[in-house]
Amino acid sequence: MKKLVITNAKEMSIAIRNEISRSEESRYDHRLHGILLVSEGMNCYEAGSILGENPKTMERWVNGFNEKGFNALMEGKRHGRPSRLTPQQMDTINNDLRKGPGEFGYEQNLWDGKLLMHHISEKFHVKVGVRTCQLIFHRLKFRRRKPRPEISRGDPVKQDAFKKTL
Repeated sequence: MKKLVITNAKEMSIAIRNEISRSEESRYDHRLHGILLVSEGMNCYEAGSILGENPKTMERWVNGFNEKGFNALMEGKRHGRPSRLTPQQMDTINNDLRKGPGEFGYEQNLWDGKLLMHHISEKFHVKVGVRTCQLIFHRLKFRRRKPRPEISRGDPVKQDAFKKTL
């Protein structure tokens, strides 16, 4: 039989790994494949290399499987830091961002991370960082807008005269 080749193998490898990580069932199946490879005689380094996993991760899967069986391969609860903002506060922020900052007495024309951080602090008395505010923009599907670097209908001669260097 002739050797088959996947076109765009590098890109497809990344796409396949992303597809595996999308659902709990596929992650469980992925772990099962790892355990199967080790049970067939491969060590954790070889199995991890084939599956694109760290050998320590493979070792953790095997040890968990030996201790608890198939239940160890099931997806556990994913814990993270709880949000400082409640869902109701996020809804309020979403509504506030749809209005201009001027409606709240701010001098800026556009929302940015620093202004949203200040707004949240003033309105909810909750302290969040600028990066968290940028993530809030992303979560609420807002895109970043910046003012144009030069006046759109300005006189080019006057603009050049105003500059420090030509």
